[in-house]
Amino acid sequence: MGMAQINPAISHITPTTTLCYFLLLLLLSTTPILAITNITALLSSFPDFSSFTSLLASTPSITSDLSNRSALTLLVIPNSYLSSSLDLTRRLSPSSRTDLLRYHILLQYLSSSDLHHLPPAGALITTLFQTTGRASANCGSVNITRNPVTNAITISSSSPFSSSNATVLSLIKTLPYNVSIISVNSLLVPYGFDLMASETRPPLGLNITKALLDGHNFFVAASLLSASGVVQEFEADEGGAGITLFVPTDSAFADLSENDVSLQSLPADKKADVLKFHVLHSYYPLGSLESIVNPVQPTLATEDMGAGSFTLNISRANGSVAIDSGIVLASVTQTVFDQNPVAIFGVSKVLLPKEIFGSNPVLTSKPGNSDMGNAQPPAVALSPESSPKMLSSAPGAREEIKSGVGGSRWLSNLPFLCVVA
Repeated sequence: MGMAQINPAISHITPTTTLCYFLLLLLLSTTPILAITNITALLSSFPDFSSFTSLLASTPSITSDLSNRSALTLLVIPNSYLSSSLDLTRRLSPSSRTDLLRYHILLQYLSSSDLHHLPPAGALITTLFQTTGRASANCGSVNITRNPVTNAITISSSSPFSSSNATVLSLIKTLPYNVSIISVNSLLVPYGFDLMASETRPPLGLNITKALLDGHNFFVAASLLSASGVVQEFEADEGGAGITLFVPTDSAFADLSENDVSLQSLPADKKADVLKFHVLHSYYPLGSLESIVNPVQPTLATEDMGAGSFTLNISRANGSVAIDSGIVLASVTQTVFDQNPVAIFGVSKVLLPKEIFGSNPVLTSKPGNSDMGNAQPPAVALSPESSPKMLSSAPGAREEIKSGVGGSRWLSNLPFLCVVA
């Protein structure tokens, strides 16, 4: 029997052409990276969610948190269901309000099929709040379950001690396989997050500058805080989750000048970032610092500059609390003030963020200075995982690339990739 005739079109396929086809198939089967920076624009066409959209628009730091995410599910609350909680959310400090909204952003794309094919035990989904490091244990996640009889889908806190939960009303919009918007009937509150705190607890009204001056060892820090104006922001954040300040002693600032490091030469915004780098947006008494669950802690500077930046590594070393900025290793030397919701601790070094002073050599203690004894720098811990395992994945190949930043850019580079291949 003679050989079957070869299709002329197939006969011209070369190894390079085959590789190009493979690359095209790979690109079509990969979720395009979507710069999710305008969630409020997506919601603007739904007037029934205008109150929630307004809350979201008042938290610009969430935009930077989402800039490198490729998939998420946003839980939104209709005006009629949100009205009873709206006044409480507006009384929260800006940072606490942002954390509350982060709890409504699930770091996974959930389709209608995903919701209606949940396993019997439910699914644990990580939220954007979990990535801040301020959620205790796994309380920055939510558990999604489906009632097999009524098909009602419930979203609740992962903590068995929390009473916060919401029922899914409807699937509002999807942009496969990047963004899903789901309507729920209640505001979700993370376990341990006191939504009523700002209303029921009288404000402490602490004058931070005066507290530092009363400490008799923090005159330079008090002067810098007062001159920069950030102290007013610190005092405004006393509500909600509270704040923890690490304040360098006067001798710590003297060490800077001896190492030819000057804060005064920085622009005003960078100087403010350095000062905010010394503040955690949560109240931690000394005992909590010594047994902190997540050693990598975001600071107030993180709120401005984006998740993962301007973080401190906190651990226990040689009987003291060690704080690693990535450039200097300091220790807590004294408690200046400790009354919920504010804790102020003296520290042995000025905490220099690597994002600003990364080109400087590591500053070590002077000979004879036993601030940390023989303590070794704490091991750098990894940041919290940004996303759990996906419930569903995109089909192996798509007929078309959905709208979103990234897809067209990859295709435009395809000829170049083929030439290189």
